[in-house]
Amino acid sequence: MLIGELSARTGLSRDTIRFYEKRGLIKLHRKERRSNNYKEYSQETLNRLETIVRIKNLGFTLNEVEGLLDKIAFKEATCHNMQVMLEEKISLLERKIKDLILLREQLSNGVRKCKEECSPVGSAENCPRLELSLS
Repeated sequence: MLIGELSARTGLSRDTIRFYEKRGLIKLHRKERRSNNYKEYSQETLNRLETIVRIKNLGFTLNEVEGLLDKIAFKEATCHNMQVMLEEKISLLERKIKDLILLREQLSNGVRKCKEECSPVGSAENCPRLELSLS
């Protein structure tokens, strides 16, 4: 299949597919080129891209995806190893959620203080809270 069909079947853009190829996440063999030099992607490439999409949808980075693909290739993506990786990902998510909640609280406090301390709406002056932090 050509890149357009591969894109339609995976939901990935053509640029993303090309990027994954340059990055080495998918590989084309010499025989996968047509006489006009168009790339002919195999069912194996489609399957690999679908695997990449599933892994990315679990929140893994491309570096992590690459590592997982290696584990799959070497039959090291056992249930136990995946459980450990998923638990680590959950811990990371929980830390990020706490950080985001803290950031939301800081922003909410900033809004409250701006309402209490700032000039009326439409003032041409900079917010005094920003001015304080710049000096």
